[in-house]
Amino acid sequence: MLMKAPEKHGCDATRLNRIDTFLKDRYLDSGKLANAQLLVARDGEIVHLSSQGAAREGGKALDEGSLFRIASMTKPITSIAFMMLVEEGLVAVDTPVHHVLPEFNGLGVFEAGGGRVPFQTKPTAQPMRMVDLLRHTSGLTYGFQNRTNVDAQYRHEKMDDWHAGHDLDAWIGKLAQIPLEFSPGDAWNYSVSTDVLGAVIQRVSGMTLDEFFRMRIFEPLKMVDTGFSVPAGQIDRLTDCYTFVPGKGRIMYDRGAESGWAKTPPFLSGGGGLVSTALDYNRFCQMCLNGGELDGVRLVGRKTIELMTINHLPGNSDLATMSRSLFSEAALAGTGFGLGFAVMKDLAPGMVQGSVGEYYWGGMFSTAFFIDPVEKLSMVFMTQMSPSNTYPIRRELKTLIYSALT
Repeated sequence: MLMKAPEKHGCDATRLNRIDTFLKDRYLDSGKLANAQLLVARDGEIVHLSSQGAAREGGKALDEGSLFRIASMTKPITSIAFMMLVEEGLVAVDTPVHHVLPEFNGLGVFEAGGGRVPFQTKPTAQPMRMVDLLRHTSGLTYGFQNRTNVDAQYRHEKMDDWHAGHDLDAWIGKLAQIPLEFSPGDAWNYSVSTDVLGAVIQRVSGMTLDEFFRMRIFEPLKMVDTGFSVPAGQIDRLTDCYTFVPGKGRIMYDRGAESGWAKTPPFLSGGGGLVSTALDYNRFCQMCLNGGELDGVRLVGRKTIELMTINHLPGNSDLATMSRSLFSEAALAGTGFGLGFAVMKDLAPGMVQGSVGEYYWGGMFSTAFFIDPVEKLSMVFMTQMSPSNTYPIRRELKTLIYSALT
């Protein structure tokens, strides 16, 4: 007689456990990844937490205390921080960006010229608004897109380099001298928009971004291991970070023991600068899933979370239609974009299990999370391999996790 598999919160434990075997067989034993940590939660409870591989080359095993560079998983936290200020009436979602950052007044759209300033520009059809920063329709870009003269100027000015020595105000001043790729609202492009949002938070709140995060988000949520640098005396917890080079495979990108994250950089990147743990980021996910509250602490109201997690692309469009980006942390087909999160509009184009209304994002080092309010389900996945599109692991994890729901 077949025995019924054990269940916890509507999840088949046997099916969840086979994800670890899948990760080991496909990614760890093959050397594609050095390690993998997976946290799955449902109904507010962790139903699966596993760690595999070594935290460092030749070092101790990965564990729940291991620290990871979460890169663009910083973006949703910055977006929540901005919405906290919206709730206080200090700024609005439709506020023109130059009302807070006057450096952005008179920004033009690229028309002609080489990869260096000065460019020939034309006026924008409409001003850049805060919503454009939140949903990446600002006309800004990333230097690593490698597709236009504008992103060539980003590379020249080291606009993507968190450790280049400029602080957030100086960086804004440099950015304001580079034209936009398109008029705000006309297209979608993965960009430094959320870093600009971090500067907005600093100007509006009167606090540095790290102070705001610590006092208003991390301490209230008890995210004790999240910040822009590794706390003094704890660098041994930071994992090694790798990059994939065609023809060479996995090579070291940032060695944990010698990492630049050992000290707080001058540039506080709201778009990608944080270090965290799976357990800490799960607390952020649970706060979102609970409508802005966790363990009696409320960061934002329930209706704010609802507003952030609906599609805000013009005309209810999707990324496949609006994107000019060569790279993003989102699958484009059937995906919209909210105020800081990719939002699932339609499951059929992507052909992966999930729920309409699910929201998510990831980081360049292959970390990822998703939150499914329909199933009261969330995932946090940690590893350290760039670029994040090297392997289809996020898609595979979603398939395996949803197949475990009973």
